[in-house]
Amino acid sequence: MPLPILSVAQMRAWESATWATGQNEAAVIERVGKALAECVLRLTREGDFILVLAGRGHNGDDARAALPHLSPRRCHCLNITDPAAQLSELQAQLTERPALIVDALFGIGLNRPLDTTWQQFVNHLNEAHRPMLSVDVPSGLDADTGEQQGAAVVASHTLAVGAPKAGMLKSSAWPFVGRVEVAADAGLIPRPASDTEMIWVQPTDFAEFPPTRSAATHKGSYGHLAIVAGSEGFHGAAVLATRGAQRAQPGLVTLHTLHEVYWPVAAHLQSAMVRQWNSAVKLTSGFSAVLIGPGLASLEAGNALSMVTRKLWRDAKVPLVVDASALDWLSSEPLHKDSIRVITPHPGEAARLLKTTADIIQADRPKALREISRRFGDCWVVLKGHQTLIGRSTGEISVNSSGNPRLAQGGSGDVLAGYIAGLLAQAQLQSDIARTLRFAVWQHGAAADRLSAQRRNWTIEDLVTHLGDVG
Repeated sequence: MPLPILSVAQMRAWESATWATGQNEAAVIERVGKALAECVLRLTREGDFILVLAGRGHNGDDARAALPHLSPRRCHCLNITDPAAQLSELQAQLTERPALIVDALFGIGLNRPLDTTWQQFVNHLNEAHRPMLSVDVPSGLDADTGEQQGAAVVASHTLAVGAPKAGMLKSSAWPFVGRVEVAADAGLIPRPASDTEMIWVQPTDFAEFPPTRSAATHKGSYGHLAIVAGSEGFHGAAVLATRGAQRAQPGLVTLHTLHEVYWPVAAHLQSAMVRQWNSAVKLTSGFSAVLIGPGLASLEAGNALSMVTRKLWRDAKVPLVVDASALDWLSSEPLHKDSIRVITPHPGEAARLLKTTADIIQADRPKALREISRRFGDCWVVLKGHQTLIGRSTGEISVNSSGNPRLAQGGSGDVLAGYIAGLLAQAQLQSDIARTLRFAVWQHGAAADRLSAQRRNWTIEDLVTHLGDVG
């Protein structure tokens, strides 16, 4: 099940409910220590030097509980009680250039600014520019607001205990939390029901998904996707979107592209059918889903295709995915309650849709997603970027956990739009749109993670080869 994203108060209530059952705090700390050790071992190699910085509270206890499980590494633990007096100790350990520093100085209970001695300690730590793993939340960061309390550890990874905390998903927290992982099995009781609307997507959410295909099926069983993409100067987007769609394995894919790029696009594709776009094409006749937008940047609003897009948005009985420049062609109007409509804006496109700035979008991404969905008929919104969001005007908003900065390449969004549309072309994947969208976004990021673990100079063409094969 997807994990909830919790406030500090919700996390404390969960812990209190656990202690009320008689569960021993020491047993929970031991389990968290093992999870922390597993994370440390995964991030380092045999023989590496690990520096553990443990504070006075349970955050420090978690780190101390990890130490017996780190024997394959060289570890040194500093129990920090007086940051001013122990700064020289820290400096001495940093001269060994640890492969990883474990930050367990302060946990989620910090609710006041760090004093000047702690600020100096944390700043010195950051200036070492070593990889850092923070336990539960980077020390000095407010776990509810995502704001630093005078100073905060700049972590490369954060291992959240039990569930992610709401503050670490704020844009203000992104420079500090790094990549977020979760020690979900922390020994707490099943979480009591709460009113949280934000959920954290995990690989385990997709067991047996997509469902196994029956032997007695054929290409007609898995839908026919129509794609309208590609214009002069942007023909590669059409190719990438189509290849992304093919990785979802719909039965058939037909790409409709503008006549000026037909030949270079067709030359790059084999199993997909390629046709020249004209306004007489009936995109809902014989197709089970439609994608419009990738690589149509050379077209201006008011062209024939923009009018077709608006009509499809209003009337199509099949799923419609709208991406890139075609987002600017949508009109704000009610949709039929059974319509499946998905838009995939990045922050700049989201800002255009709401007539605001990308900075305002990033300052409160869930609010922006809700408003876009309301404005465009309660459609599904995939708000791309770091920790991509998936949701609608009401209900749960899913936060994607996979992906890395190397996805910031031209064509990445075209591949994702194609993959989403290729999945939605299949009837069996239309019954739970939220799960299908979560799966698509997670796979896209997980493919990037797999590639980045292998090499640093991969391209979007490489991404396509791994898409759909992670898990």
